[in-house]
Amino acid sequence: MTYEDVRYEVDGPNAVITIDREKRMNAFRGKTIEELIHAFKCAWADPSVNAVIFTGAGDRAFCVGGDVKQRAETGNYGPTENGLFEVGYLQRLIREIPKPVIAAVNGAAIGGGHVLHVLCDLSIAAEHATFGQAGPRVGSFDAGFGSAYLARVVGEKRAREIWFLLDQYDAATAERWGLVNKVVPKEELLPAAKAWGERMAKYSPTALRFLKTSFNADTEHQAGLSNLAMAGLDSFVQTDEAKEGAAAFAEKRQPDFAKYYQQH
Repeated sequence: MTYEDVRYEVDGPNAVITIDREKRMNAFRGKTIEELIHAFKCAWADPSVNAVIFTGAGDRAFCVGGDVKQRAETGNYGPTENGLFEVGYLQRLIREIPKPVIAAVNGAAIGGGHVLHVLCDLSIAAEHATFGQAGPRVGSFDAGFGSAYLARVVGEKRAREIWFLLDQYDAATAERWGLVNKVVPKEELLPAAKAWGERMAKYSPTALRFLKTSFNADTEHQAGLSNLAMAGLDSFVQTDEAKEGAAAFAEKRQPDFAKYYQQH
């Protein structure tokens, strides 16, 4: 595959996968997800790769989730080769690849981008990184891994705060809550992530694979919940309520959801 939205490189024992849409704050469209899936599979298949580092281009954003501007313009996240928008499959792939995945959070991790970093095995953040959700503001949600698994990571009260209030949190707060493992100056981010990969490359790959599977086993049922949530989201984004959220974001105004409260 010739990548347009993603960069893939192997550096020693590490595969470095970078979302390369800096002008869109590394927001993903259908093509981005398609390329990320291909890149993660390449890392899975390459016996020289012991760990995967997942990051974003530039220093403004790791990923701010789905490209809401594209959704407002076209009603979807753009074309893909197979016609599917497979963000749910990418989420499961991050969990299932039998190698540790390290999120190197180089800026804003918001919305669907926040979900992707949470699903990685380890997260290291630059000091200027920010974290948060945006779904209810833009007519979207992730009621699968994005909420249920997040609650396992930070606890029920914090997860509900993140999703219901939609505040953004700095890297120090994220570390205190257990959202990230470590915070470093931005110039040290990739070297620190690569150092973790190099350290794990000295360990038994079979042991690491079994450990990752064991950690996942306790929350594996959430994959089914995620499928259910994605099916619901597919229907919801076609409604006027969801379209109002996307349109307001694209037009840089506050969404008007008032009339939809009468339906609930």
